[in-house]
Amino acid sequence: MNSGKTLFAQLMACVPWTSFKRIVERHDGDRGVRTFPCTEHFRAMAFAQLTWRESLRDVEVCLAANPGKLYGMGFSQPVRRSTLADANERRDWRIWADLAELLIQRARKLYQDEDLGLDLVGTAYALDSTTIDLCISIFDWAPCNSVHAAVKVHTLLDLRGSIPTYIHISDGKMHDMRALDLLPIEAGAFYVMDRAYHDFERLYTIKQAGAFFVTRTKKNMSARRVRSMAADKENGVICDQHLALNGFYASQKYPELLRRVRFRDPETGKALVFLTNNMTLPPLTICALYKRRWSVELFFKWIKQHLRIKRFMGNSENAVKTQIWCAVATYVLIAIVKKELGIEASLYTLLQVFSVSVFEKTELRRAFSEAESQIETGWIVKPLPLHDI
Repeated sequence: MNSGKTLFAQLMACVPWTSFKRIVERHDGDRGVRTFPCTEHFRAMAFAQLTWRESLRDVEVCLAANPGKLYGMGFSQPVRRSTLADANERRDWRIWADLAELLIQRARKLYQDEDLGLDLVGTAYALDSTTIDLCISIFDWAPCNSVHAAVKVHTLLDLRGSIPTYIHISDGKMHDMRALDLLPIEAGAFYVMDRAYHDFERLYTIKQAGAFFVTRTKKNMSARRVRSMAADKENGVICDQHLALNGFYASQKYPELLRRVRFRDPETGKALVFLTNNMTLPPLTICALYKRRWSVELFFKWIKQHLRIKRFMGNSENAVKTQIWCAVATYVLIAIVKKELGIEASLYTLLQVFSVSVFEKTELRRAFSEAESQIETGWIVKPLPLHDI
């Protein structure tokens, strides 16, 4: 990294601009554009995410306050809020979705050797969704019910590195289990889900694809025990059983055996019942794998608190999806920089440094090492990190 560049310019240098150019050409993103190409559009949206700008005027004023540094940050001219608003409304959101996917592929390669602490051969994913509430009178294209609007972000999270590998943005009416119909199933992988995805027909599709699922059972599930395995009751495993489903329709949807593991959490004393199609893993590994599902909840909490996806710089579906995908791309880009530079600081610390130092001309690794040293010596009060990759 060149210390003569601003921190923002050094971060943007990590974007694969050549590949991004091909994405823009595929979607005709710069057709008829004279002054605000896609490269500058992404820089402006990433700047808003990094510095916590919540409106078009915020972005315009903050950049205009540093006119001498705009060229070095990749802007050919000052960013006008009307220009940014028009770009968010008219430029295809799939450009930013493809860019995020490109960065995700790069990040997954960097984090593929992360240790989960579990004896697993395949990749482990956590699937869940989060809802972003909207005003029905403004965002009438995203109805949730007669009086509310919302968008849902359905996310498949790679538990190695907490990298989102698949994201689908829908209106608030889409049920979580329908995301399973869109999910690319990887043979040999583990998919960890809560009870919202408890649908036997869809779970059997995962089984037929050669993958495994781990979920919670519903209270009204009707099944009969076929056999029981030895249970390690000293470590909290109450029972480990193979089941066959009762009922004509349920048995048609899932005609093979399932495995049920009943576990009592020693910390809370609560009994949890897990359902899986994996018959070989130790029951405690099944329980520990489901516990790691909490990573996706932390991911949603983290991006809602530290990225700008709760207030939008446009009211159309295209503008909302543009902002969400740019936020995801920014998140993954920071995760890439953290791994490639070997920075020990958490993502929270990285964002904190960027939020106040984007215009500083300091070498990237040095800026974060100085922040970490100040935290360790007590000059900065270290916050409790909600999510640490």
